[in-house]
This record gives sequence, C-alpha cells and structure tokens, in this order.
Amino acid sequence: MKVIGVDPGLADTGIGIVWGQGMHVDGYAFGSITTSQSDPQARRLERIYSKLHAILRREMPDQMIVEDVFSLEKYPQSGITLGKVTGVVLLAGCHVGVAVKEIPVREAKQVLTGNGNASKRQLEKAVRHTLKHDQRIRPDHASDALGLALIGLYRQAG
Repeated sequence: MKVIGVDPGLADTGIGIVWGQGMHVDGYAFGSITTSQSDPQARRLERIYSKLHAILRREMPDQMIVEDVFSLEKYPQSGITLGKVTGVVLLAGCHVGVAVKEIPVREAKQVLTGNGNASKRQLEKAVRHTLKHDQRIRPDHASDALGLALIGLYRQAG
C-alpha cells in the first residue's frame, strides 16, 4: 500500500509518501513543491499542479490524503488562497485517478500526537519518532504531509 500526503501551501506544498501495510511502514520519502513569491498567483498554482501531477503519475499511490482547508477569522485572505491551492491539488489527484480524502489538521494532530492542539514541532517529533528518522524533517510542510500519509496508511489497516 502506498499513500501520499499533501499539505497545501502557496509558497511550499508539502509532499510525504509512505508505503507499507497497516501499522508497518516499509519506507517513506518527502519533500516540497516551492513557488516564487515574484511569480503571479496563476503561475504558482500551475507549478503546484504540474509538479504534483508528475509525482502522482510516477508514484501511482493507492490513496492521497490532503490537509483540509481551514481559515482563520483574522486572516480570511489566507484561507481563500489555501482553498485555491487545495483545488489544484484535488484536481491533480482526480486527473491521475487516485482516491482522495481530506483530513482536518486537528484530526491529524490528534491521531499522531494524542493532542488536537499540538504544535507543528510536536507533530514533527511524532512523525520523526514513528518513522525512526534521525534528523528533523524539513520543511515543516513535508513533515505535516508525512503525518497525513501515515494516517492514510493506518486507516487502511482498520
């Protein structure tokens, strides 16, 4: 079973891939798709779509888990931008024919750390510990994406 996790972001979209069976992870990979702030938003969205589409075609995962969009009342524009990024992420998954599930960030934190309000650092430590990865997983978006992929793998066991 191979699961790809995606943590959408306009500057950095985190990608995490895990493969294994149930609670047993045989391997993993991670990284991010970065875009330049100097490019127009449409170009940045196209880059995220194109890169992710290529990764999905190459890896052919059984499932894609995407962090669900959230919006903070203080920063509504960020939520709108995140929604646009999530839209191209979902479109890439649809075009490749991979099953897609969205998971709220609080749920991911709860499953992996036992605390729905865990910090990014706590989540990264939990992911690193689970994967027995020696060094800090950078960037943070990649760590979050790995966490989403782990949840997808675990839930296939149930």
